[in-house]
Order: sequence, then structure tokens, then C-alpha cells
Amino acid sequence: MEEQEKFLRFAAINIGSNAIRLFIANVFETKNAPLFKKANLIRLPIRLGNDSFLEGEISQKKIDQLVLAMKAYKSLIEVYNPISYRVCATSAMREAANAKKIVDIIYKETGLEVEIIDGKTEADIIYSNHIAEYLDNHNSYLYIDVGGGSTEISLFSKNKIVASKSFSIGTIRLLYNQVDKDYWNEFKEWVKKATENYKPMLAIGSGGNINKLVKMANKKDNKFINYDNLKSLKDMINSHTIEERIQILDLNPDRADVIVPASKIYLTVMKMAEIERIYIPQIGLADGMVRLLYEDYKRRKK
Repeated sequence: MEEQEKFLRFAAINIGSNAIRLFIANVFETKNAPLFKKANLIRLPIRLGNDSFLEGEISQKKIDQLVLAMKAYKSLIEVYNPISYRVCATSAMREAANAKKIVDIIYKETGLEVEIIDGKTEADIIYSNHIAEYLDNHNSYLYIDVGGGSTEISLFSKNKIVASKSFSIGTIRLLYNQVDKDYWNEFKEWVKKATENYKPMLAIGSGGNINKLVKMANKKDNKFINYDNLKSLKDMINSHTIEERIQILDLNPDRADVIVPASKIYLTVMKMAEIERIYIPQIGLADGMVRLLYEDYKRRKK
């Protein structure tokens, strides 16, 4: 195809705890560095975490919804015809007792091979975006990715990872009081100790909720938000009922309930690490998956 000569195309499916995303990206190979541009992003609010974290397995109803979503995504992938694609499932599928059965059903129905990745792999994929390289590499950064079932934290200094850990703390778990006090304190203590010798530092936030929060802050610079502004925004949202958040604040129903727990996680990490500002590049796991697919393509081409 003529258009394939102008750019490379890759696709990623992220089966998360709160939603299922299909990300299609075009990669333009410039003289300086590859330029990644979104061709399409589709998000379906299928909340697998509700079943997995509360019941221990994913219900037949949710399995049916997931399979339908994957069939639709497979069709779209065929239309877009990427060089390669990858399908990753995170926390909800990691913990579901019937995860293997679901993976087998998806493969049988769609031909898509689903990887259930562990927390470390998830953090590594997110880090592969190398956001810190575009910032001042003399500083230290704390990368915070908050999902429905887990939070991945990576500390890097001078472009090297110093510490990285995945915690089973996410928006859905907090929403349904699935995080006990001791584990929450362990989470806070880890952040405090890991960051104590790397101050001052900047936070880098990823995840759908922080992207929405920075947009709601309505600032001219929509890439940064400071601790006080984020806290005020959280308090404002929390003062509204779920219905008011949907009707007045224009939040989607599947965002309206988890955005406050998400804010709590980001604010807690920033407080423990004594971080004043958080940078939101609006990228995440799917972007990292695409980048790794591109890098693998270049290696194979050599």
C-alpha cells in the first residue's frame, strides 16, 4: 500500500481492570527520532475488576462482553493492517481464577493471543516510553501509573531505574475497600524510603484518571498539576454525588466513581515522596506496548 511507505503502523490491546483499550499508532521515522502518532484509540468500559477483586473470578456475563469486544478489536486490527500487534492483560486477569479459561476462549473465538503480564512487566512496559529522556535528565523522577487493580511505581535518576515496584492497590480495590490498612501503610513506607535520597523530584503520572484530572483542572498548561491543585480538585469532586459528577462535572459513569480513589493514590505518593508537581504526558501501557513492537521490528529488520 502506498500509505505504508510513509509510516509504520502498530496496534496494542490493553485488557485492564476498569476498561479494555485498543490503541492504533502510526510511527514516522524522522531524522532525529521516531515520531509516534495516535491513529485511533477505542475504550470500552468493561470492568473486569469488579468480578475479579470481589468474587475471585470473572463472571460469564463479563466473559461474553470481553469476547465481543475482542472480536470487534480483531476486525479493526484487520482493517488497519498493522505490521504487528500485542494483547496484554493486567491486574484483573492476573487474579481471576478462571483467567486461563478466558484466554483460551478468546484465542478460539478470535485468534488473538492474550499475555497476562505480571506487575513488574507492566511497569517495564510503561517505563519503555522513556518520558524522562524528554525532561531534564539531571533530575530524579517518580513514575506513577494507577490502574483499576494495581499501581506501578518506578523511580529513575539520571535516566536509570533506581527502584520499581507494583502494588495491588488500584481504584476499584479502594472503591470497594479491598486494600487493608497494613498494606496501605507498607505502600506509603516503600515510597518514602525509596525516594528519600533523590529529592527534589518530579512525578510523572499515567492512567486514564490523571489524564482526566489534569483536563478538569482547566489550566493553560495541561501537562502539569501541583499537589495543592490536585487536592482541591479531589475535594471538589468528592463533594458531589456520583450522579452529580456525571450530570454536572460531565464525567463518564465508569470514571465518576473511581476518579476520587485515583486522586487519593496520586496524592499519597506525592506526599510520601515530598513531590510538589506531577507531569502528565498522557501515555501509558498501550503506548509502551507500541514502542516495544516498533523496537522489535527494527531489530528484526537489521
